[in-house]
Amino acid sequence: MHAPANKFQAVSSPARKTQAVAFWLCRIATYAIVLCATYIFADILVKGGAVVLKATPPFINLSFLTESPETLYIYDKDGKEVAVGDRAMRRDAAAMGKQPEFKQTFVYSAGGIFPCIVGTFLLVLGSMGIALFLGVASAIYLSEYSRDGWFIRWVRLAIINLSGVPSIVFGLFGFGMLVILLKWNVSLMAGWFTLAFMVLPVIITASEESLRAVPKGFREGSLALGATKWQTIWKNVLPYALPGVLTSSILSIARVAGETAPIMFTAAYVVRDSLPWQIKHLSEFFFQGVMALPYHIYVVSAKIPQNAYTAKVQYGTAFVFLFLVMAIALASVLMRMRLRKMYRW
Repeated sequence: MHAPANKFQAVSSPARKTQAVAFWLCRIATYAIVLCATYIFADILVKGGAVVLKATPPFINLSFLTESPETLYIYDKDGKEVAVGDRAMRRDAAAMGKQPEFKQTFVYSAGGIFPCIVGTFLLVLGSMGIALFLGVASAIYLSEYSRDGWFIRWVRLAIINLSGVPSIVFGLFGFGMLVILLKWNVSLMAGWFTLAFMVLPVIITASEESLRAVPKGFREGSLALGATKWQTIWKNVLPYALPGVLTSSILSIARVAGETAPIMFTAAYVVRDSLPWQIKHLSEFFFQGVMALPYHIYVVSAKIPQNAYTAKVQYGTAFVFLFLVMAIALASVLMRMRLRKMYRW
């Protein structure tokens, strides 16, 4: 006799076939995205690593990380073709007693990217400091002080819509208001506030959700013991919401560091001779422009003729840029992990 059919066995049907197709489509799409991202990062790591890293001690191309961008000159020297930057060319010209005849010249294709590293670091730190202060203050008001009404709902809707505004619009806003109207010129201050306004929606939304996730019992217990509302927020609510706030900062760091459109109107120069701290008065520090890694990549990739030398600068700059963003984000992650261990409920 045949064994009875399993009554709980799945029966093939159009709905189940559709489910299987949808499952595989989602799976393939996910793997395709992962493979594309892996290819892009691997390409940057391999080609950029060849520029930044060396096989001999000190194993790092220090000149690329510590010098300023220079024009590359290609000419014959002692019967051999050499490719050197401005300083080396001047030394050779002094040694030969005459200006060599250049075969080709390529701007920004020699030297290093140290001013770009400094400028990117300053832009990220300054803009994130302003964005976190304004974002957390707004989230505290919306979560702890405001009463639900049509105006507050309108404010929340405006914040959500603001997160969808293209970065070029923020750049034009910063150029019109900060650079021209407030006369800050192309400077760190204009870049800081433009980038801060751009990431405010993410920080406000994430910070408000983190504040709301703190149990009400923490607030009620503090108020019952005689603490004021601000003391309750400062001592019993905000510390437990900080891990969520730092999560939003991690998401914002990558966007702030990688934006080109906003800073090209408000903060970035193609080339700058002096470093930010080479100033006479402290006030000049905030009202001077800087070089930045994403803008340098854009200039070298789109504004000058492409060749093997510019490709090295592009990949080397992208390699350093990735590690700089990873280092800043890693610092935020470590701080978040430490705060999670300190404040638990």
